[in-house]
Amino acid sequence: MSPGVDRGVTGRQPQAVRSALAVLEEVARAGAGVNAKEVAEALGLPPATTYRLLNLLVGEEYLVRLPDLHGFALGAKVAGLVGAIAPARVPTAARHELGRLRGQVRAGVHLVLYAGTTLRCVDVDPDLPLGSPELLEGHLHASAAGHLLLAEQPDWREAVHHPGRLVALTEATPVRPADVEACMAQVRGRGWAGQAGQLHEGVGCLAVPVRGDAGRLVAGVAVASARGVVPVDYLDAARACATALAPLLD
Repeated sequence: MSPGVDRGVTGRQPQAVRSALAVLEEVARAGAGVNAKEVAEALGLPPATTYRLLNLLVGEEYLVRLPDLHGFALGAKVAGLVGAIAPARVPTAARHELGRLRGQVRAGVHLVLYAGTTLRCVDVDPDLPLGSPELLEGHLHASAAGHLLLAEQPDWREAVHHPGRLVALTEATPVRPADVEACMAQVRGRGWAGQAGQLHEGVGCLAVPVRGDAGRLVAGVAVASARGVVPVDYLDAARACATALAPLLD
């Protein structure tokens, strides 16, 4: 069999590649929940072309279509590219502490790291994995781990992509600014975060902070349960884990 002839990039291919990258960049700029019409208008592309490119990027896992919505968000492959550039390093001792907590509770135990106003899932429970790390990372207003981060901000609106268009992932997701403010006040008052059914229906979660020098928020230990309520019975164990993790992650 003779080898294929490499004719390089020809015809309309360069423009198609540029358009696909522009669509990906626009979704990143606009934030999770942006729809095809908004992307087309922002880029000046024909709606049919935009929709075709969005579907292509979803198929290749660079974008995800939000559940029960017409909007889009960045997908797993984008997170993978970021991780390849700056991989998160979780010390072995920290993984052992997470394993100890996983042995104590009947729920998923996950570790998230914070950098600025971003959240990243760096150690997901292998036996009870997250339904969608991308949703958790992209919708701070809908997760307990996200609430921890937002509660640290002088103005939580500056940490979300579109404060005027908070995406309702479920019927319980707080989308009114007043509801988000109430969540933040609760987190600040008790020092930990909890939510039930806001990110995924039927899933409750609590998150406790891991703090470094001068009380700086560096990470969060999230405990997620399919019981549909905040698993407060695991709060003390999660706090003990966070305390043990603090000198390992700072």
